[in-house]
Amino acid sequence: MTGKDEAELSRLMRAAIAGDEKAYADFLHRTAALVRGFIRRKIVQGGVDPEDVVQDTLLAIHVKRHTWRQDLPVLPWVYTIARFKLIDAFRRRGRRIEIEIDEIAETFAEPEAETVSERDINRALDGLPPAQRSVVSSVSVEGRSIGETAVKFGISETAVRVSLHRGLAAIAKRFGAKQFGRAK
Repeated sequence: MTGKDEAELSRLMRAAIAGDEKAYADFLHRTAALVRGFIRRKIVQGGVDPEDVVQDTLLAIHVKRHTWRQDLPVLPWVYTIARFKLIDAFRRRGRRIEIEIDEIAETFAEPEAETVSERDINRALDGLPPAQRSVVSSVSVEGRSIGETAVKFGISETAVRVSLHRGLAAIAKRFGAKQFGRAK
């Protein structure tokens, strides 16, 4: 950036402060290009999006444009704001490192299907009274609906629901609620 460019940006900013919208748009357009290059040179590792910093900088320039002293060059003021916005972005990022998931996807283990053996099922059902055992087995093991189970045993759907609820509660109490997805 030459002294002539600095003078032109200062002139545009003075005109913008005086209310010239076209001069302000031109100033922001030129400033965005300068700030974009400055920010991209400063970011050597990922984790911070240069465009986010450019937009934050332009917003700060807009909000604080009244603080620029018109008797001083505008570029040091602009670059100072950009530098502080870059520091803010690095602070927001913190010490974490961002890695594309595709780069490490093959290192993840495949989720294992949780299996319950027939022995475990029989062990859970053995402690139930025969009527509850039949209902719980029909609905939970065989996959029948409440209505189908009611017809199979010749009882009402309400009786099936009550028996199922009591049976499952007894199993949960006996084996601990954690095994059934509930924390006590």
